[in-house]
Amino acid sequence: ILQFWKENKIFEKSLEKKSPKGEFVFYDGPPFATGLPHYGHILPGTIKDVIPRYKTMQGFHISRRWGWDCHGLPIENLVEKELGLDTKKDIEKFGIAEFNRHAKESVLRFEKEWKEIIPRTGRWIDMEHAYKTMDSSYTESVWWSFKNLYDKNLVYQGFKSMHLCPHCETTLSNFEVNLGYKDITDISVYVKFELADEPGAYFLAWTTTPWTLPGNVALAVKKDGQYVKVKKGEEILILLKSLLEKVLKDGYEIVQELPGKDLIGQKYKTLFDYYQSEGRVYAADFVKAEDGTGIVHIAPAFGEDDYELSLREKLSFIQHVNTDGRFKPEVTDFAGELVKPKDDHQATDIKIIKHLAGKNLLFAKEKIIHSYPHCWRCDTPLLNYAAYSWFLKVTEIKDKLIKNNQKVKWVPEDIRDGRFGKWLEGVHDWAISRSRFWGTPLPVWQTADGEKRIVVDSIETLRKYAKKSGNTYFVMRHGGTDGNKKEIVSFKNETNDHLTEEGKQQAYISVKKLKDKNIDLIITSPFTRTRETAEIVRLELNLSESAVIVDERLREVNPGEFDGKNWQEYHEYMYQTGLKWFDRKIPGGESFKDVGRRIGECLYELELKYKGKNILMVTHGGPAWLFYVNSGLYRPENKEYRRANIHIFVDEFKRFDNAEVRELPFVPLPHNEDFEIDLHRPHIDEIVLEKSGEKYCRVPEVFDTWYDSGSVPFASRATKDLIPADFIAEGLDQTRGWFYTMAVLGTALFNKSPYKQVIVNGLILAEDGKKMSKRLKNYPELTYVLNKYGADALRYYLVSSSAVRAEDLAFSEKSLDEIVKKNISRLENVIGFYELYVDEKKVLKSSRGHILDHWIDACLTKLIKEVTEGLENYKLDRASRPLADFVDDLSTWYLRRSRTRSEALPKLREVLLRVAVIMAPFMPFLAEDIYQRLKSEKYFESVHFEAWPKPEKVDTEILDKMREVRKIVSLALEARSKANIKVRQPLNELRIKNSELGPEFLELIKDELNVKRVIVDKSIVQEVELDTNLTSVLIEEGKLRDIIRSIQDIRKEKGLKPSEIMAFNTPAGEKEFFKKHALEIEKITNIKLES
Repeated sequence: ILQFWKENKIFEKSLEKKSPKGEFVFYDGPPFATGLPHYGHILPGTIKDVIPRYKTMQGFHISRRWGWDCHGLPIENLVEKELGLDTKKDIEKFGIAEFNRHAKESVLRFEKEWKEIIPRTGRWIDMEHAYKTMDSSYTESVWWSFKNLYDKNLVYQGFKSMHLCPHCETTLSNFEVNLGYKDITDISVYVKFELADEPGAYFLAWTTTPWTLPGNVALAVKKDGQYVKVKKGEEILILLKSLLEKVLKDGYEIVQELPGKDLIGQKYKTLFDYYQSEGRVYAADFVKAEDGTGIVHIAPAFGEDDYELSLREKLSFIQHVNTDGRFKPEVTDFAGELVKPKDDHQATDIKIIKHLAGKNLLFAKEKIIHSYPHCWRCDTPLLNYAAYSWFLKVTEIKDKLIKNNQKVKWVPEDIRDGRFGKWLEGVHDWAISRSRFWGTPLPVWQTADGEKRIVVDSIETLRKYAKKSGNTYFVMRHGGTDGNKKEIVSFKNETNDHLTEEGKQQAYISVKKLKDKNIDLIITSPFTRTRETAEIVRLELNLSESAVIVDERLREVNPGEFDGKNWQEYHEYMYQTGLKWFDRKIPGGESFKDVGRRIGECLYELELKYKGKNILMVTHGGPAWLFYVNSGLYRPENKEYRRANIHIFVDEFKRFDNAEVRELPFVPLPHNEDFEIDLHRPHIDEIVLEKSGEKYCRVPEVFDTWYDSGSVPFASRATKDLIPADFIAEGLDQTRGWFYTMAVLGTALFNKSPYKQVIVNGLILAEDGKKMSKRLKNYPELTYVLNKYGADALRYYLVSSSAVRAEDLAFSEKSLDEIVKKNISRLENVIGFYELYVDEKKVLKSSRGHILDHWIDACLTKLIKEVTEGLENYKLDRASRPLADFVDDLSTWYLRRSRTRSEALPKLREVLLRVAVIMAPFMPFLAEDIYQRLKSEKYFESVHFEAWPKPEKVDTEILDKMREVRKIVSLALEARSKANIKVRQPLNELRIKNSELGPEFLELIKDELNVKRVIVDKSIVQEVELDTNLTSVLIEEGKLRDIIRSIQDIRKEKGLKPSEIMAFNTPAGEKEFFKKHALEIEKITNIKLES
């Protein structure tokens, strides 16, 4: 089926078919391709496939474009490990350019495997034109959004207490911090601060972060709290009275009670004298009376409350820890120590505790278990750390965020006001910048004093302000030659390819346009045709011979083995690789990328070498175009997804005519070693802007990678008109990730939620309920499951589970096996039965009026209604589960009761084709297989081109009556079982109490139970009453049924078709019986009895 879809471009055609209902907008969140796909990708991926398939069949057009998340700490951490770089400083020594080159190469490491596995799961999505968050076009959109927010005064640079990862040496946003909390055991301490004017008396303070004590500058108390001085041994201790027994327990004497306000202003000796020897006591509202001692140690650099107090009271700001998490040199006793080592987070605290104990400044210590934040990517314990960052004012748009969220439909519904709604109620300003390397650079340039800024929104704006040499450039293609006329590729034989008279005239005409351009220099390709063109220009412009410089880098593209061949043959080979053609190297020759590299070298060398010159470059058609490519004016790839707000593309590039001259609006732009526009560090850092004679340099930060993914609605597609999305889906963790960042940017930029409908899925866990672990191997590999059970079974298992309602699912291979056996295999058996018994040479007429056919139609109508309602409400479990019930009804009741009715075959085919349509969004492979096997010429090429059936009124009466029939049958079968009489043994009579069933239903009961008659008798005690008396006639009939069944089993074992006659030897001792019933046996079993 996959091959059929690929070869016939079925997915592409589904996008091209008529869409009378218009556009249905869907965003696909970008995964990282640094690892293989797993169940956590397949679950939301399947959800994101079911809805678009359904909506397409309803008549909508749905663009489905894959995306790759390319930036940020996930990639950087991976590259660090591979390159053996332990710290941020190691990366800087290694070189940002080389580090980012490795990062870029690592981003799509498993792209090939993803492109194989995702289609294998049945997902239809365009992976060939995937957007990448590292693309320049995507970066421009991110810049555009930032500039927009900056202009709205929603962005600011601030110094705040945040969480810092000492390994990554960057701060994290509050929602990133929430991704990494885990319970750890720490040591809390009670320490003694001696009063400056009262030796032997101490303020008793409690902290869970001993490593912050060297940065202490003050103590805080409750102004209205009641404090006590107590004598404990030879020492006087001061603490909150209500915490006295909790802290000291016993063995103390209260010396004095005093209000907190009396403590304010008192001086004390600091525990360490690295920075200051004394501190003061201040009042603070954040001091709690529930735990600790009622006295809080203040280190402004390491806590939000501490920092705010320091601003209010103008306290010293001491940051005794570097951004790498190590004590600074002035902390002499612990210099260079990691304050919170990843592998032993208590180690440094223990050293500090021992140091304090040695100075008699430790009162007590105790272990505590608490939830502590860790880096969501490298698992390093985070530090509360005051630092500079760029912030988005989420608090300013909080009310709009909450209001917009009320318009979004969430599945499950409680996410809206629960997990997501409550998160929105407690939002903080978003720290959107990171002090890292591989990320979208912040588009802010500022003067040396930081007083003036230029915020860039596009490459066009960068071009406007980039510092220039003052040179003006012109590009000219050579005049016409015989090779041009004959359309022959001319490279090695170029010396014989002179300008024709017409070519010379072309040059003479073009040079007139240069008369007033004050050309100073002519840089020409060394080929005969370009040098002859350059000479005509030189003479016409009265330039000296020294004004002409021959540069090998401007030569024609080396066509390799196509030299001397016609253009058409050459171009057919070049462009047959689709989007990869630009990088395609011609055998024995060059790729356009190779040529672009030498053209770029030439251009940037001229920019550095000359100032204020007018320079003409005489070259060939391909190289002439590459001057524009290297100037960031045109890129050949991804034209299909060009964005309206992106300036890196021009609409079309018209090929240079012979001797044509164009001005090249070149400006130095950030580029990589191939001279392709590259907006990453360090290239972007090298660009200096200039405005009114002042220089502006870029700030060093990059964006939080969550800003990248949050920009998907406007950065991944051609127009902002496709906001909001009609539908998105991801896991529950994204309520504080992708869902949140999109909501923030959508509200801030467009004043609306960027999505209307969200399906939130839960986690896929191992069968024992634990997290899936590669190390523990507690789950079956994805490829194994796909190969053994098939993608349809996996898809159906996932979407029919509670995991599509944000609940966790313990993955069960047994459940998968049951789906295959009870659903897929049963349905395949029904198709097999149809194919076995249908005779295509005969046109069978569908039965009219049989109760089973009416009933299966009602079941189908009910199925369509239930599936449609489920899909319309985005409740995929409710939509998919009725399919299993229908297959059961079709297989175990309709087909079994219709086996002897050849006239039922057309109805069976009709039902199967309609079922294929309904199951297409859920089990696309099986649906396509059924459709292709049973369809006729009048049907569509694929089941996925079918229109979704409209729900109709369900005949509930026939469903109710058939339910009663099956209930009666079940009760009667129980009675048979109790009497130990098998079903093949005919019985005389069944009496039932129900009088509402018509004769056609009674006939079904009679046939199913193998009784001679069914009588309605309201006088019976039980609902059914079975006559189990066996007469000789009944026994003989039962024997006949057994023989017929045995013969049918033999035919099945031999693989015979119903039409094939089988010879059968009459068993010895049964000749008389077979002779008596020969006609019936031969007719039913299609055998030829032989004696």
